[in-house]
Amino acid sequence: MLSLYSIKEVGNFAKVDIDRQKRRGIPEVVFAQGKTASETKGIIEAMMSESGSVVVSRIREADYSGVVSFARDSGWSVSCGQNSTSILIYKTAIKKAAGSVGIITAGTSDIWIAEEARLVCEAMGCECHTSYDVGIAGIQRVFASVHDMIEKDVDAIVVVAGMEGALATVISSLVDVPVVGVPASAGYGYGGEGSAALASMLQSCALGMAVVNIDNGIGAGAVAASISRRANRRR
Repeated sequence: MLSLYSIKEVGNFAKVDIDRQKRRGIPEVVFAQGKTASETKGIIEAMMSESGSVVVSRIREADYSGVVSFARDSGWSVSCGQNSTSILIYKTAIKKAAGSVGIITAGTSDIWIAEEARLVCEAMGCECHTSYDVGIAGIQRVFASVHDMIEKDVDAIVVVAGMEGALATVISSLVDVPVVGVPASAGYGYGGEGSAALASMLQSCALGMAVVNIDNGIGAGAVAASISRRANRRR
């Protein structure tokens, strides 16, 4: 439900949506890139005074340890992303009650994006199963990963891939659950900033796949977790 009271002003630099989790099931996400450390901390403090958790994405490397220490010194728990400066801050353990999501990357260079998706999914109550560095440069690696996701009966799969982005199509052709493709900016030369992977995923002939923007792990996690939550609401 929309309400004027769902917005909380923080100083003269931010207006945060404190009711997004209740309204949409998707947490407020603090995009820390471009923010000062004090601005990021102020927004975190405002969010945590109103809710049980907040995701903070892409903290500047120089500010990362200070922001993590600030959260822990405030008495909150912190889940840190692998190869990433994104974190999930929470007061009490988040109940796993919304199904499960698989998260797969083509390469190790894509893990930081996948970890954004994982943190969002966990903030939304989903159990996450990850499998990293299984790209089609060695296609034999793919099948064990897909088999594992099928065995774990995931409700949706996030696939992060750079270069030509073909892994998302391959995964989508093998499973009977929705796939969310994330084109990654890992690559070089023409199309090497993610545009080739994006074009490839958008042109995919494998049905059942949706595509988010380049490096948008946050958006992919929100989509996959929303699918999982809806699927489990009907069970």
